[in-house]
Amino acid sequence: MTTTPPTAPVTSRPAPDRPAPDRIAAAGTVLARAIQRVTASALGPYQSAVIRIGFAATYLFFLVRELPHRHELYGPDSPWHWDLARQLTAGNEAFSVLLWSDSVLWFEVVYALTVLSAAGLLLGWRTRTMSVLFMVGVLSVQNRSVFMGDGGDNVIHLMAIYLVLTRCAQVWSLDARRAARDTERGALGLPPRRDAVGPVLWAVLGPVLLGATLMGGLGGTWWFPVLLWILWLSAAAWWAANRFAPGGQPRALLDVLANLAHNATLLVIMVEVCLIYATAGWYKIQGSRWQDGTALYYPLKLDYFAPWPALSDVLASSGLMVMVLTYATVIVQVAFPFTLFNRRLKNVLLVIMIGEHAGIAVLLGLPFFSMAMIAADAVFLPTVFLVWLGGRAALGRRRLLGWLPRRSRSPEAGGPREVPTARSAPEERDGTGEAPPHGTGGGHTLVG
Repeated sequence: MTTTPPTAPVTSRPAPDRPAPDRIAAAGTVLARAIQRVTASALGPYQSAVIRIGFAATYLFFLVRELPHRHELYGPDSPWHWDLARQLTAGNEAFSVLLWSDSVLWFEVVYALTVLSAAGLLLGWRTRTMSVLFMVGVLSVQNRSVFMGDGGDNVIHLMAIYLVLTRCAQVWSLDARRAARDTERGALGLPPRRDAVGPVLWAVLGPVLLGATLMGGLGGTWWFPVLLWILWLSAAAWWAANRFAPGGQPRALLDVLANLAHNATLLVIMVEVCLIYATAGWYKIQGSRWQDGTALYYPLKLDYFAPWPALSDVLASSGLMVMVLTYATVIVQVAFPFTLFNRRLKNVLLVIMIGEHAGIAVLLGLPFFSMAMIAADAVFLPTVFLVWLGGRAALGRRRLLGWLPRRSRSPEAGGPREVPTARSAPEERDGTGEAPPHGTGGGHTLVG
């Protein structure tokens, strides 16, 4: 008689986890919305406008202030002679149009064009062209005498390059007002105004770029001439798309590419600001004077950094205040990158850092360094605050213009008859006379 051995009970193994179809669909939806957001609109329009205005104003005021000393700083009378600058740039492959010629006339022309480009970028007039000219001017002036700058000049140097790739004139610019007028004319069935300035600028700058490329005057790096040629050719592509296919696929493709470049550059600016504060904070931690809380005392006692000696002496005489400010500086700089995803804490640290830079401008006599850093901090300012600030500025402008005498514009008095315009609903206005850009809806982001 045979017996069969008992069989082990069969246990069913759990099937490997597989994402449910609804999870796949949800993930696809999130990814599609993210792609839609970064391609359909240029994010942070108010933040990028503040960065444009801030850095353009900083360098414009610097150039105007140093106007009497321009020859000694960057011109023919500079201790860093033209030949020395040529030798240095030949080694580090830097770019400067001031090294094309050592004549005084050429220096004056470049300096004047840099001032005008900074003013044009500040006002947002032909912003794409002005941003390129501003970048060329900043690099030319700074690379001519590299030992004249400080940390603020380094930030301006980088931001001048970044601004070229941003759509920083969506609001608070003359370009935005011109675009709004063309939109209103389109709503009334009228053709947009004919643009003659843009093609003229493009036609003038093209031969200059070609001559500089052929003569090898664009530095020793490969990316700089490539960037300039891409920008010049893209300007022609934009003009052709707007002229012959304003609502077609070429224009849509150019919009997507411009939005991608803008959003990527805005992210780079944010990372750059975080790196500046993180590296500054961690390097301070390693210093013995920052560790014992006395680091702030020493610059307050230097005559070079004491535009208000009495105020510096009062602050330096308080050991407790010096220690608190020293430790607070380190804590804020180290902690700031870790607070970006907490809106309230981020805004509190922004106020502290802006106040710190304002104090540096007053106590240490470094106004342009402080202006540059405040302009860089503006990339993290909340959109609601910037819209409110723009509304206050627009209200002040209207009140100022209201006090000025104006001629009667009524038809009975001989003035032109008013043309009705297509306006947005009142709730769609931001208080600045400009409609909010598309894609600036609510929700917390790193830029507010």
